[in-house]
Amino acid sequence: MSWYRNTVWFVKGLREYTRSGYESASKHFDPADLEVNVTGRSFLITGSNSGIGKAAAKEIARRGGTVHLVCRNRERAEDAKGEIVTETGNQNIFLHIVDISNPKEIWKFAEKFKNEHKLNVLINNAGCMVNNRELTEDGLEKNFATNTLGTYILTTALLPLLEKEADARVVTVSSGGMLVQKLNISDLQSGSGTFDGTMVYAQNKRQQVVLTEQWAKTHRNIHFSVMHPGWADTPAVRSSMPDFYQKMKNSLRTEAQGADTVVWLAISSEATKLPSGLFFQDRQPVSTHLPLASTHSPPGDEEKLMEVLEEFSQKFKSTSLG
Repeated sequence: MSWYRNTVWFVKGLREYTRSGYESASKHFDPADLEVNVTGRSFLITGSNSGIGKAAAKEIARRGGTVHLVCRNRERAEDAKGEIVTETGNQNIFLHIVDISNPKEIWKFAEKFKNEHKLNVLINNAGCMVNNRELTEDGLEKNFATNTLGTYILTTALLPLLEKEADARVVTVSSGGMLVQKLNISDLQSGSGTFDGTMVYAQNKRQQVVLTEQWAKTHRNIHFSVMHPGWADTPAVRSSMPDFYQKMKNSLRTEAQGADTVVWLAISSEATKLPSGLFFQDRQPVSTHLPLASTHSPPGDEEKLMEVLEEFSQKFKSTSLG
């Protein structure tokens, strides 16, 4: 079955996820959707010093939004901030240095942020694909710590802030790679069997889809969405998937093309006319499962994932906040 999933996904990818797939889909886009002035609205974007995160930050800044860049590396983040301010003329760009793989750091940041800022839109973009099993200082497998637990903690910590605002949104950048994975809650930190970083990443991205669906059920005043940016030419793809990059580099989307649906979900009025909790690709909701791929999981597993993440979250909250 995994061979079937991978084959169907790759064929689908060649047709839809490449630059030509974007160009085909974009013929049906309404440019008016993004002709929006978001002055006075506040956006927080993780992993925004490069790639899709930075591209989204630029587009939102061009439309007047206040943008909070949450990045791990200060030097690269300062460069990105300077570039965004210079290109857009928007001075309301703020920088926060946070490692999304460090739960205690996230809690400290979120508590401080809640006391100092308002927030209309959270964009969970930060992610990593570590190809050898690596543990953080907290003993967490790094992909899980960043992609799943970090996303969970930051979002849940900031929900009270989002709940205060009209038209609040949470957009999470997932991946079409999640289509080859069925939710697996028995080994969240990939401690058994052969470690395959690409498949661990894909599993994390499936988990992000589940998180979005579950949040949408319980937080009705916030619009949640999760999306696949397509196969884009980003620094992360070049470093984490060098073989894939070499084969596909002439067909990959630009960073801006990868970020298009992120921006659309974050600012357009059309996005919130659709139900909360959906998975998007090129401004359209799409299925979270391939036909005949057997990737559906029982609701009990999805609820268990939320319970386990909440346990992790509360443990690190108590240690970080004393």
